[in-house]
Amino acid sequence: MKLHMKLAAHFAALAAIGMVSASAMAGDIVFATWGGSYQDSQVSTAAKPFSVKDGTNVKTDTYNGGIAQIRSQVQTNNVTWDVVDMQLADATRACDEGLLEKIDPASLPPGKSGAPAKADFLPGGVTDCMVGNVAWSTMITYNKDAFKNGEPTKIADFFDLKRFPGKRGLKKSPEGALEWALLADGVKSADVYKVLSTPEGVNRAFKKLDTIKSSIVWWEAGAQPPQLLADREVTMTSAYPNRIWVAVKQDKKPFGFLWDGEVKNIEGLAIVKGTKNLKAAEDFVKFSTQTEQLAKLATATALGPMRKSSIALVDPAVTPYLPTNPANQKDAVDVDVNFWADHSDDLNQKFAVWLGQN
Repeated sequence: MKLHMKLAAHFAALAAIGMVSASAMAGDIVFATWGGSYQDSQVSTAAKPFSVKDGTNVKTDTYNGGIAQIRSQVQTNNVTWDVVDMQLADATRACDEGLLEKIDPASLPPGKSGAPAKADFLPGGVTDCMVGNVAWSTMITYNKDAFKNGEPTKIADFFDLKRFPGKRGLKKSPEGALEWALLADGVKSADVYKVLSTPEGVNRAFKKLDTIKSSIVWWEAGAQPPQLLADREVTMTSAYPNRIWVAVKQDKKPFGFLWDGEVKNIEGLAIVKGTKNLKAAEDFVKFSTQTEQLAKLATATALGPMRKSSIALVDPAVTPYLPTNPANQKDAVDVDVNFWADHSDDLNQKFAVWLGQN
C-alpha cells in the first residue's frame, strides 16, 4: 500500500535523525519476501493466522534475492528484517558467512503423521540456517494443439525437431539448459553434475544444445513462456510450472506439462543474525513451515510443499501440478547449489561465448 506523500516524507525525516527505525516496533516482526501473488499467499496462509494465534504482528517487506542487504544489516548492527524467504543457494552462502541464526531441527513441529520434522521434510528441506517451505522448478511445457501425432513424454523430445517440430523456448541462462542437454544425451539425472563438472561434460552439453540452437527463442522473465506458447511463437518451452498452471486453470490454455527432468530448487525461511525478536521469529518459522500451513501455501500457489505430510492435504485439483508431487519427481534434477557456486562464473562466461557464435 502506498503511503501519502507527506506521511512518507515525515517518516523519512524521522528515520534520518534516528527517531524511527525500519525495524518493527516491540511485538512486531518483519518478514521479507518476494512480493506479488506469492507474498499475498504467504500473508493469508501464514502471517495473518500467526498474528491471530500468537498476538505478534507480522509486517512484510520486499526482498529481491542475494545476501547484500542481509550482510549490510548484520555488519552495521542495524537488523531490520527478522525472517527472510530465501533460495537455498543464498541461504547457504549467508549461513556460511554467519549472517543467519542456526536452526535446531528438533525444535520444529513434527509432521501430521507424527514423524519428526527431519524425516518429514524432503531432502534439503532443513539446513543449518533454513527451513524449507516450497520447491519451485523449471520444466518443459508445450502447446498441445501443436502436436497432432502424439505429445512429448521425455526431455529428449525437446531436442527432437523432426518428431516435434517448431521453435523452442529456453531461459537465457546455462542453468537448466546444460542439465537438460546432458539428460537428453543419455546422462542419468543422478550423474548430471558429476559429468558437468568435467570439461568433456561441458563440451558434451553445448554440443547437444547446438542441435537446436537455430530454433531457440530466448526468454528472461517468467511471464514470457506462457505468452510465447499462446502466440504460437514456440511449440515447446522451459517454464515455471506454477505460471503454466495459472494459464491452464484460469485462462484455459491447451498447455501440457513434461515433468521428465524438471530442475528443482528449494526455497525456505531463515532468521537474520542479531534480530531483536528472536523468539517471535523462531515461532513464526515453526508455524509457517508446519504441515497444514505448507499445504495451504501449495494450494494457493501450485508450488511444491517441502513436507511429505503436506501433499495429502493439498487441494486435489492442484496436486498434479506440484514440483514435489512424487509422480513428478521420478527423474527430477535437484539443483546442486555447491556446484553452481563453484562453476557459475565459468559456465556463464562459456554460455555467453556460445551465444555469440554462429
